[in-house]
Amino acid sequence: MEISAIRDLAAKDMRSVNELILKRLSSDVVLINQIGAHIIHSGGKRLRPMIVLLAARAMGYQGERHVDLAAIIEFIHTATLLHDDVVDVSDKRRNQDTANAVWGNASSVLTGDFLYSRSFEMMVDVADMRVMQILATATNRIAEGEVLQLLNCNNPDTTEQEYREVILRKTAVLFEAGSRLGAIIAGSGPEQEEAIADYGLHLGIAFQLVDDALDYTAKAEDLGKNLGDDLAEGKPTLPLIHAMQRGTETQSAIIRQAIEEGGRDRIGEILTIIESTGAIAYTARLAQEEAVLAKQALNKIPASPYREALASLADYSVSRTY
Repeated sequence: MEISAIRDLAAKDMRSVNELILKRLSSDVVLINQIGAHIIHSGGKRLRPMIVLLAARAMGYQGERHVDLAAIIEFIHTATLLHDDVVDVSDKRRNQDTANAVWGNASSVLTGDFLYSRSFEMMVDVADMRVMQILATATNRIAEGEVLQLLNCNNPDTTEQEYREVILRKTAVLFEAGSRLGAIIAGSGPEQEEAIADYGLHLGIAFQLVDDALDYTAKAEDLGKNLGDDLAEGKPTLPLIHAMQRGTETQSAIIRQAIEEGGRDRIGEILTIIESTGAIAYTARLAQEEAVLAKQALNKIPASPYREALASLADYSVSRTY
């Protein structure tokens, strides 16, 4: 199933999600409206809320609460983006200026806080303690992942296992939570709930692995941000970790220095080293393995166009070019 067909399948529900996002984003504080609208309308993939919608429908859900849950997931994700861009001192996202570049760090952080608190208001409206538990745990683990990533910055001795722990918490847990919520709202049994949660977890890992590879392979205009941003921020992502392990002593020293100091001064050399050591191919292979595990988890879910769409999203996540 092509991504366009997946979007068509979820189109009606996504329209409801977008309407709810606009409604609940509203505040009598004008700056919050401006910053929130800036990032909400900046052309994101809306992949996380789509997973909630598709997972719920795949489990046979016929109600409307999945729309609320999808909007909550998107608000949480948007809040993390606002905070991330401040921490990373980013000035570009999705081919436009970041909120912190336009309005400053303080405004961006506080608007992120608003989105977090608004998402918890919406959780209360859903009135399901399991939903509250899943989302509270997910947001806590995301924060832990961000702190772990901060600790790893400018540390060239970061291991592959430490890197994977960061992307598990920073990215995959929200995919996992969104998938699980679809099962919970549908009243699915424990086995199917765990299966769809496993799908989300592996999909999230695959998605982040590809993101980290694209930081060194995509075109800046397609990526929507500056190429080599991770390197500039001193982030030891998997392509760099693998290149240091497989490169010569001189090559490893170049990457080590770049991670310690940050910046793009030697980006050309480093791109050559990454390519020559097979680091991108290695990262892509691990992403493919995670996508396979995601699709295998769906075997416990009844066959339907929605299950097919979820499987196709796993393929899309590892074949995309931005």
